[in-house]
Amino acid sequence: MSIPSDTPVNIVGAGLAGALLAVLLARRGYPVALYERRPDPRQSKPERGRSINLALAARGMRALERAAVLERIRPLLIPMRGRMVHELSGKTSLQAYGQREHEVIYSVGRGELNRVLIEEAVRHPRVTVAFNQQCLGADPSRNVLRLRDQLTGSEREVTLTPTIATDGAGSAVRSSLAARGLMTVREEWLDHDYKEFTIPAAADGRHPLQREALHIWPRGGFMLIALPNTDGSFTATLFLARSGGAASFAALTSPELAAQFFAREFPDALALTPDMRADFAQHPQGQLGSVHAAPWHLDGQLLLLGDAAHAIVPFHGQGMNAAFEDCLALDALLDAHDSWDTVFDEFEALRRPNAAAIAQMAVENYTEMRDTVLDARYLRRKAIAMGLERRFPGRFIPRYSMVMFHPEIPYAEALRRGSVQAQILAELDSGAVAAESPLAEKLVNEQLAPLTSLR
Repeated sequence: MSIPSDTPVNIVGAGLAGALLAVLLARRGYPVALYERRPDPRQSKPERGRSINLALAARGMRALERAAVLERIRPLLIPMRGRMVHELSGKTSLQAYGQREHEVIYSVGRGELNRVLIEEAVRHPRVTVAFNQQCLGADPSRNVLRLRDQLTGSEREVTLTPTIATDGAGSAVRSSLAARGLMTVREEWLDHDYKEFTIPAAADGRHPLQREALHIWPRGGFMLIALPNTDGSFTATLFLARSGGAASFAALTSPELAAQFFAREFPDALALTPDMRADFAQHPQGQLGSVHAAPWHLDGQLLLLGDAAHAIVPFHGQGMNAAFEDCLALDALLDAHDSWDTVFDEFEALRRPNAAAIAQMAVENYTEMRDTVLDARYLRRKAIAMGLERRFPGRFIPRYSMVMFHPEIPYAEALRRGSVQAQILAELDSGAVAAESPLAEKLVNEQLAPLTSLR
């Protein structure tokens, strides 16, 4: 450990990234003070209607393994081996995510995962967690972090250096720095929103849909998805335009109109959702967007990490995984540098291009999920890609697989290689050329360097 561990590290936000980071820092001997705006999740029920079930993949699992908490989390995980596509006719088909046994992603409940990570953090004697502490902002000129106790209303200040802000897409720390002109923030909001619904367990407690799949009802410009929970239920999420025509939230002005919309577009899902009208009325309509901030750090005083630095839309299932990978990257940099200033500077240089890449791929994946998963050309090229991966495993890996199953491949490299591979697939598909052809071998060998060079 190069940086002396006698100075406490503040972490603003005890959500998933903040709690995991606290564990990693505590394992190195740092005293950590966690401040969280919400009540203690170990003593309160999780907020309903805003979770968008989480998909844990290889990048996040590697970080959890590094923190020695993965085995505690495994009982919370449900493997999802592919997308179960529900057509309007009622026909279903499973599109596997990968072609190897281990190539699965895992559904996990946000609340339970957060609880385990906080429990692991407070097991370390040098970690303290203060809940109901609203961050009022950071004042770098005075080197203080301002907090308000939401139960008593009292305000206090703590020394800022060093502070790591993991307080999410709506980061109070980021907002306070932007207000002081210390960073620029750009928010790109989608014109689509979301709302959650519950598909309850069957009468015998089993899942009413196939358990080991992410279910998707693609309908062109919108979609419904459902992820399994350990209690036999599914959390379903409708992604729909905010306004503009009959297929928009603006047109669904009552639970009854929403039920009619479901009956028309998702009749099989509606039959499994007895509380659909109540969920529509009670659950909030959430917004979706990407956050771009610059810079992410102020010398050695403060660093933004995870969603606070680079929130993304949820359509690649990588928001949590990218934040966990941030934690892993920061942890590794502590071995190579002797000051928080150099650690924060190197962290931003390392992670910024990867954050930009996954933000782009997440938006692109929304179009794929809602529009193209039933398209004949998409299915042809997916089959060619699988064949190329089998034939050239050291050179060709589908972009989705690079992102989800290959944490050794940076997001930015997955985006770059994915673009090259898309051109190869288009050329092979246009000539109806199989993955086994000499042309396929020529294109792959000429345009894709061996993946071993990335390790």
